[in-house]
Amino acid sequence: MQRYQNHGTSVASSPSPAALVEEIHAEEEECEEEQEVFQETEGRPAPVEQKNGKRSDAGDAGGGPKSSVFTWFVVLALLGVWSSVAVVYFDIVDYDSVIARAQEFRMNFSEVLQGKLAAYDTDADGDFDVEDAKVLLGLKGATVLKEGGPPEERTEKTSEPEVETSTQRGPEPVKEGAPAAEETSVPGSQDVESEIQAAVPLPPFVDSQFVPDDPAGDEHPYEETNAIDTTGGETPPPPAAVLVEGPQSEETGEPEEPPEAAAEPTLTPEPAVQPEPAAEPQTGTIGPTEDRQEADGAAEKPAEEQKEKAKKKKPKLLNKLDKTIKSEIDAAERLRKKGKLEEALKAFDSLVRLHPQSPRVRYGKAQAEDDLAEKLRSNDLLQRAINTYGEAAELPDPTPDLLRAALKRRAERQQFLGRMRGSLATLQKLVDIFPDDFSLKNDLGVAHLLLGDNKGAKKVYEEVLAVAPSNGFAKVHYGFILKAENKIAESIPYLREGLESGEPGTDDGRFYFHLGDALQRVGDDSAYHWYELGHRRGHFASVWQRSLYNVEGLKAQPWWTPQETGYTDLVKMLERNWKTIRDEALTVMDRARGRFLPEEENLREKGEWGQYTLWQQGKRVGNACQGVPKTCSLMERFPEATGCKRGQIKFSVMQPGTHVWPHTGPTNCRLRMHLGLVVPRPGCRIRCTNQTREWEEGKVLIFDDSFEHEVWQEADSYRLIFIVDVWHPELTQYQRQTLSPI
Repeated sequence: MQRYQNHGTSVASSPSPAALVEEIHAEEEECEEEQEVFQETEGRPAPVEQKNGKRSDAGDAGGGPKSSVFTWFVVLALLGVWSSVAVVYFDIVDYDSVIARAQEFRMNFSEVLQGKLAAYDTDADGDFDVEDAKVLLGLKGATVLKEGGPPEERTEKTSEPEVETSTQRGPEPVKEGAPAAEETSVPGSQDVESEIQAAVPLPPFVDSQFVPDDPAGDEHPYEETNAIDTTGGETPPPPAAVLVEGPQSEETGEPEEPPEAAAEPTLTPEPAVQPEPAAEPQTGTIGPTEDRQEADGAAEKPAEEQKEKAKKKKPKLLNKLDKTIKSEIDAAERLRKKGKLEEALKAFDSLVRLHPQSPRVRYGKAQAEDDLAEKLRSNDLLQRAINTYGEAAELPDPTPDLLRAALKRRAERQQFLGRMRGSLATLQKLVDIFPDDFSLKNDLGVAHLLLGDNKGAKKVYEEVLAVAPSNGFAKVHYGFILKAENKIAESIPYLREGLESGEPGTDDGRFYFHLGDALQRVGDDSAYHWYELGHRRGHFASVWQRSLYNVEGLKAQPWWTPQETGYTDLVKMLERNWKTIRDEALTVMDRARGRFLPEEENLREKGEWGQYTLWQQGKRVGNACQGVPKTCSLMERFPEATGCKRGQIKFSVMQPGTHVWPHTGPTNCRLRMHLGLVVPRPGCRIRCTNQTREWEEGKVLIFDDSFEHEVWQEADSYRLIFIVDVWHPELTQYQRQTLSPI
């Protein structure tokens, strides 16, 4: 230290060489002394004197800091380890709350960011995401969500407006409600096989709190007022003419082109029954020939052509006035599409007050009322919607597409409420405005059928076929009318060619049913080809089991034993008391033969067949039990029979020489018991599928009449049996209570 100070301060005068040599020698001596001291202290450096006069080991200056850093490192590492152990073991930190706060911060930040980017939400799903970015970059077209179903069933569609092929927005609640008086009155034989299988469109189920009106004067023999609900898990048949409204553009509110699935008729899901293995029917083979398979392939082509045609025309709903307020209409329409129906209705109400002459605004209000009526199950609100649709059509300068859409929807909703005559008038107005639109004429024909006016419907379809002889929809309905008139042979080509056309509205189980039935009656074995095709299309559970009103998953077999049904007590009661039941029936036959009404379902090829009904659709029929009080008293103890809303309890008398065509019952929800009362031998037999059996007096036969069955009475005298329908044993109590009557 002194050396560097002296050297630094003696800049002017340099030391002499002799002095320098002496200093060097002195330093060498000092170094030797230090080495000796180090050796004496076992390698430790000698203490060094500090500025404050204190002495310290030289090693502290050199090695001290190094050992100190290492020591602190070890100490900190140990502290960290023990701290981590303590935190985990004693649960000092609540990690769940920390993570939750982090997620909350992320979500809040995301919401703020989404609020900034809401203007770029191109698919109207409420947020800005990768799909929206693709649209902004031109990599993808704008999309909207298809509404009308649960989230998992929603699909995406392009937002370009497409053609509106019809006006119903998907499954509609079913019309219920024939008056109670009609349920208990029996104008004739009520086996209902042919009436229930009629080609009349049936809407799906509606909540019991939302019951359409049933105005007097609209009832008719072909209108199925006691329509089928799905509360009990039932699979209803597809309607003959389904009116489906296409989804509408999010921005313009104009109907979009329906998806391909909607362009062709909706198929009934195949009931989850266990059909019998297909056996050779007595009348012929089931398998289709190669020619028939080629015909099936040819039938699919027109359906594809129809879908292509439906995509070409894009409806226009905005007139000049509507285009000036397009943004306001779009805003209200977005609310409706997002399910904010109350807000949408208020928005359209406000627009109606501001623009009372706008057809598009009035039409939007009608749609909002329509949707809200369905949501609230309100008939009053639905009637308001019907009126508003009419107002939209009456305003000046509506576009043809809007006029057509408004009146079609009005007619359909009138049908739903039971306003059949009003619906007919609306459709007639449509036909007058658009006389060249065959689809509207076809709808008009269906309206006549719903009123039971077969003559009016026949006239309409004759007009359509005169101009468009290849119109498949008109053909199947015209064929159905001919068959109802018992013109069996004439009906066959219309039914066959209509089904082969593959046009929308033709792929209906009823038409396969009636075509096969007509072919069977003329002895044509190709009937089973059409039954097989109907089965493959999902209309029938099997070739043999062709009922149209089914609950899926029920055990399916043609013949049953009492033990299999679980109704052994009922069977034992019937067989123990068969003579009492027989004697009362014979008394009625002798004193009041008029109570045995002739079968009116057109099921007989020849002969006489009369029936005396005690219970129908789970209710007593008038005063029928007064003639057979003991029989009714016995039956009262068995609600599985008296409460069967899809069956009857009745006597059946059949005269010699009678043959009943092969046929099926309307539903798989019941089993049928036959108690033999008077059975002449031989000659009385019944076939169910490919098994034929004979009745015995005092014995019960049980079969499922949803399978094909046929009856022969070739004895010398009359045959008398007691028929008791019971619920299918696998139906739950809830299903038995909620399934609608047949």
